[in-house]
Amino acid sequence: MSTSFAGVLLPLVILVGTLWLVCVVLGVHGLLLGRLPGRWLRRHVRQPRLWGAGALLVACGGIERPSLTAVGIGLVALGHVVKPTS
Repeated sequence: MSTSFAGVLLPLVILVGTLWLVCVVLGVHGLLLGRLPGRWLRRHVRQPRLWGAGALLVACGGIERPSLTAVGIGLVALGHVVKPTS
């Protein structure tokens, strides 16, 4: 493996790993607690539990299971759109 390839691959692996970890943490937080951290997410997400389930499906699906990732992206979108029923 050349040093230029390793120089490109290592930052890419770190970036993907960080995005995966953020997706898992936010998904668990939204699913279990029913609310999301941060001002922007609280203001824009109407159904945090639905959004959290979608974020976890996106994190679990990855590249290997594109159908699971597509369902997760749909749930994240629904979490932004669906009005709460109360």
